[in-house]
Amino acid sequence: MKAGKELIERALAEDRVRQDKTSFALFPEEHHSVAFLIAGATGVLSGMEVARQVFQAVDRNIQFQAFRRDGESVRKGLKIARLKGRTRSLLSAERVALNFLMHLSGIATLTAKFVKVLQGTPVILLDTRKTLPGLRMLEKYAVRCGGGKNHRMNLAEAILLKSNHIRAFGSISDAVMLARKKYPRMWIEVEVQNLKEFQEALKTSADRIMLDNFSLPCLRKAVALSRKRTPANPIPLEASGGVTLKNARRMARIGVNFISAGVLTHSAPALNICMKIVRGKASPSLSMR
Repeated sequence: MKAGKELIERALAEDRVRQDKTSFALFPEEHHSVAFLIAGATGVLSGMEVARQVFQAVDRNIQFQAFRRDGESVRKGLKIARLKGRTRSLLSAERVALNFLMHLSGIATLTAKFVKVLQGTPVILLDTRKTLPGLRMLEKYAVRCGGGKNHRMNLAEAILLKSNHIRAFGSISDAVMLARKKYPRMWIEVEVQNLKEFQEALKTSADRIMLDNFSLPCLRKAVALSRKRTPANPIPLEASGGVTLKNARRMARIGVNFISAGVLTHSAPALNICMKIVRGKASPSLSMR
């Protein structure tokens, strides 16, 4: 997936890469090098194209040869790309490129761990809107690289009546009714925080109900109530809040249809990836062999 040119330029401007005093002091323009991007830990890649864009935004003559694609697993010590170009351009772009690549690969890696935990269940793993400002499209792409699915991308894509909407409006039933009247073709989901709210939401025309921070016993009761009300076609249920690698499978086995986890994007640790220069000299004739 490509990143927006404006996003990359903001990141490069923040690091003032075109005023890199260290690299400019040491290396003349004609000094060229070959470098490798190397995985420093086992994980799942995401952001290879973004990294290429960053390097070539700094210097369009940089050659970027990817050995692995987004969504592929890598092991510690594996070379994932080879670069060739002006030494100072490679060094100036290094940190910004790796910041994107490590962050997105970290999200993909954590998502893949959750997907593995849920393997064998019919539950679909979803992300949330808990993303870094300006990075949502990339972070949600990284979730897909890890095997997860995307919840709504933004506020315009679907109606999600959350607890604060309900508190401010006063009634789940009336809120769903008004939303349906206003946007008759829009998909509607309702967030509930207890079984009383859940039973009210069951009587509405909502398309899905989100069970927010429900305990496992309450999740079981909600699933049972839903199946009892409409045995042939129970409303889809989404468990959310407090989801971890330790409890996700237990949630899934209860019978919910979806599990959404903000941790996928807001708390994923970066995957360690480094750039290592292996050859350099004051000549543009270095081969990629």
